[in-house]
Amino acid sequence: MTTAPRQPSMAFELALLLALATLWGGSYTFIKFGVATIPPITLIAARTTIAGLLLVIMRMRGVSMPADRATWRRFIFQACLNSVIPWTLIAWGERFVDAGLATILNSASPIFTFLFTAAITRHEGASPRKLFGVISGMAGICLIVGVDAFRDLGQGIVAEVAIVAATICYACAAIFSRGFKELDPMAPAAGSLLAGAAILVPLSLVVERPWTLSPSTTSLTALLALAVFSTAIAFVIYFRLIQTLGSVGTTAQAYLRVPIGVALSVTVLGERLSPTAWIGLACVVIGVAAMTIPARRIATA
Repeated sequence: MTTAPRQPSMAFELALLLALATLWGGSYTFIKFGVATIPPITLIAARTTIAGLLLVIMRMRGVSMPADRATWRRFIFQACLNSVIPWTLIAWGERFVDAGLATILNSASPIFTFLFTAAITRHEGASPRKLFGVISGMAGICLIVGVDAFRDLGQGIVAEVAIVAATICYACAAIFSRGFKELDPMAPAAGSLLAGAAILVPLSLVVERPWTLSPSTTSLTALLALAVFSTAIAFVIYFRLIQTLGSVGTTAQAYLRVPIGVALSVTVLGERLSPTAWIGLACVVIGVAAMTIPARRIATA
């Protein structure tokens, strides 16, 4: 009698997985609207500050933040790798490139994670399928960035390289986050967001003087949606799925969010991908899927 409710429960978890992919895929569209009238550092400073709502959720769950300096130093380093540097690079880059291209380029973080893992930590084996995923994903990135590099060397190519650099930061953050296994999963998220806000808010005040800005209603709405939906709520869903679907199952959002993010940029922003970018999209999705979908175990007689 206890097995009957499991099917609807699994369906609900898969619906949450799709919601997470949509929230993270939609973040690139929100950023595109946001940076139209809000400078990158100020946009991301506000995003990390508003996303401190995670602390409220943690209090409601009865989870307390660690108080020792060593852990907070790790939170600061994680913030630099996971939000301060990559989010700012993406926000700056989206001033010059389409949100759809940013989505594709930024989706390759599992590929770079594997490359750094194989080169540095070596805690994960290099199967033929993962090597195929690396080749496919890197080919997709080269198709997108490489064609523009031959076309011109203006801000577009620099912005695309910046987004690839952000992707590399995410890969390093994924490896570094393995050191937080002893903490409640929401603690590193909340801690790194608070540390990111502590870095970015003063930087925004000095560099961009936000009190002199006149952001549009559209940009402010996009910022609020980015912070509340694509950051705070997305993190809550993410850490729930880690507990219910497991880390491997949750990584499915990595390749789900690519077509979702591109579809949103096309329908909402009216963007159009070049034929080469569509081929690059296919290569990246195939590569990330090969890296993240667990291999089926073949039963032996």
